[in-house]
Amino acid sequence: MNQMINGKARSAPGARKERKLRAADGEGTNRKSLYEEVTAKIISQLEEGRLPWVQPWDSTACAGPALPRNAITGRPYSGVNILMLWGAVIANGWPSQGWLTYGQALQAGGNVRKGEQGTMVAYADRFVTDEEKAGVAAEGGQARTIAFLKRFTLFNVAQCEGLDPGLARDPLPLPGREIIPVAEEVIAASGVDFRIGGDEAYYVPSADFVQVPPQPAFYAQVDYYRTCLHELIHATGHPKRLARTFGTSFGTKDYAREELVALSGQSAPSATLQ
Repeated sequence: MNQMINGKARSAPGARKERKLRAADGEGTNRKSLYEEVTAKIISQLEEGRLPWVQPWDSTACAGPALPRNAITGRPYSGVNILMLWGAVIANGWPSQGWLTYGQALQAGGNVRKGEQGTMVAYADRFVTDEEKAGVAAEGGQARTIAFLKRFTLFNVAQCEGLDPGLARDPLPLPGREIIPVAEEVIAASGVDFRIGGDEAYYVPSADFVQVPPQPAFYAQVDYYRTCLHELIHATGHPKRLARTFGTSFGTKDYAREELVALSGQSAPSATLQ
């Protein structure tokens, strides 16, 4: 119901609030749908054994050591988008962390190759409706913002063709080895059979050895040593050392406890590596 104030129709006090709630409900529905979609994507990566947020190296040994970023502006993506884009790079073995929208590929003088599938990411922000601005101008007070979340699609530069050569470049590859003496001393002092190679990091209790990917496969040099320490801490649980009980199945209490030991143990010494 409207009220007449100074000859002008004004919304009843409850009407403005009701409109806000309706708008917020609509935005909430969209956010929920997008959250569910992102969650489903991450769960599928977990089921496939791909955990880019705890695997700080590139199992393809192709992509450069960088956060995903816009190939035109060089601006890095953030939040859950990092997980989504890292997961896509790892799954497809693309040699770049550069991304573009379909329109940006055209802007860069090229195009997305026919048949390529994009990767969904999200953009979050807040805005003030015109109605809210008008209400604040007339009644005073502080404008209330409405949160929104929208999706858009990105394509890796490896999915494009004909792009201008002046795009933001991937960082140079890491050197084959960058020695951090204190970390090397810890590795040597452990007495554990320590092997470098492959595209996985693990400790094998039955054979008592640790294996990690080579340094150039990691997104940051320090992550190489963090991973080394993590696996070496697992090795301290061997029967001839501290004789901890290892869980053999993901999700069991023993497995979770052992991972907590390794995570808490690597955090303190790894702080000295930076």
